[in-house]
Amino acid sequence: MLVLDFDGVMTDNRVLVFEDGREAVLCNRSDGLGLERLRATGVPLAVISKEVNPVVAARCRKLKIPCEQGVNDKLAVLQRLAAESNVALSNIAFVGNDINDLSCLMAVGVAVAPCDAYPEVLRIANVVTTAPGGFGAVREVCDLIMAAQNELAGETIA
Repeated sequence: MLVLDFDGVMTDNRVLVFEDGREAVLCNRSDGLGLERLRATGVPLAVISKEVNPVVAARCRKLKIPCEQGVNDKLAVLQRLAAESNVALSNIAFVGNDINDLSCLMAVGVAVAPCDAYPEVLRIANVVTTAPGGFGAVREVCDLIMAAQNELAGETIA
């Protein structure tokens, strides 16, 4: 299972605020394609975000990824999602970039951080992407998981 934080992972951690208070973020289309390809292999996906902004739900809805928003205790939600999906925490890769992701990163089998994550996160990550959040980090993780699946199946990727 692949579980993602949203801001700083699927975005570059910035927000555009309009005069009327609406917010917008930038996401990377290659991340979306990577997630679509990974889902096709049968890997369950989820997003857990502290944000309550409608943009999170809209992006997840478009990508057909279950999304939990307004989450203060991400680990409790992660544990529930793992149980509901019948996936051991040790078989989950979690991608996070900030200190509110630390408990999840420490609980899973593979802790992943975008290269521009906060130092506390980078220190405990098993994998650090070469791409920053919002600039293909998620695609990189998807490609790594698919390469590992192929390697386990005895295939090689050119």
